[in-house]
Amino acid sequence: MKNERQRCSWCVGYALYEAYHDKEWGIPVYDDATLFEFLILETFQAGLSWITVLRKRENFRIAFDHFDYIKIANYKPPKVEALLNNAGIIRNKLKVKSAITNAEAFMKIQDEFGFFSTYLWNFVDGKPIKNKVANYKEAPAHTPLSDTISKDLKKRGFKFVGSTVIYAYMQAIGMVNDHELSCFRYNEL
Repeated sequence: MKNERQRCSWCVGYALYEAYHDKEWGIPVYDDATLFEFLILETFQAGLSWITVLRKRENFRIAFDHFDYIKIANYKPPKVEALLNNAGIIRNKLKVKSAITNAEAFMKIQDEFGFFSTYLWNFVDGKPIKNKVANYKEAPAHTPLSDTISKDLKKRGFKFVGSTVIYAYMQAIGMVNDHELSCFRYNEL
């Protein structure tokens, strides 16, 4: 049976990818809790495939207290050890420790700007950038804007936020619309 809706070619044929694509990827996110969740997931994805993270997402949610940044910022060594022994998540010591560091830095931005969302969306004047990607392979891995955001986040103490990670984050949270032109989501967003 032929699929009624045309999707971005990167997700076709994989149920988990298609569901993520249809319901989340590229939809503008302004909620701090969701922005933090995506930030943590993207930092753990660094150097790996996104499907690896998606398959472990529920395990991450449980292991990291539903991405409660206040709790994460207060993790102590026994919790770090428990995370490093949790086979359900990506057990990278530097990434686990960066989640704690990033939660602390996230809250400092909230203190300064009121909301992390305000800080982040100010980079695009509150509106998503709508690109014209014919094929996902043509989408950039990073841009001057992701370079700028990455540098600013690093200056503020964040870890694992290189420009490529930040561009993937921008795509995921809808700061940029990189759905393929032929994808049904392109015009919906």
